[in-house]
Amino acid sequence: MVMIRAIVRPEKADAVMATLMAEGFPSVTRMNVVGRGKQRGIKIGDVSYDEIPKELLIMVVKEHDKDFVVKKIIEVARTGKGSFGDGKIFVSPVEEVYTVSSGVREPIEGNEGAS
Repeated sequence: MVMIRAIVRPEKADAVMATLMAEGFPSVTRMNVVGRGKQRGIKIGDVSYDEIPKELLIMVVKEHDKDFVVKKIIEVARTGKGSFGDGKIFVSPVEEVYTVSSGVREPIEGNEGAS
């Protein structure tokens, strides 16, 4: 399994969430975040905005679904303006998963036999 963390524009987050739901990926954690990318914020007139509002979407999917999910996020989140600020997607392996209510360690795809 892999964890996908997608940082997207706030105005794109609802559409990304709806697309993921429609494609069979309903489990997403969503957070309001602020930050800046390579462009170091933006300057409008004499005012500099160092922290730009974004949405962070976090999901865990099976390894074989990773490319499909990333592609869908990019399709929906991209503004098409060729400008900075559309976001980033980070993919990381998931080593362990536990259910809080039971304390049970869940099997990870490909690691079912591992201890």
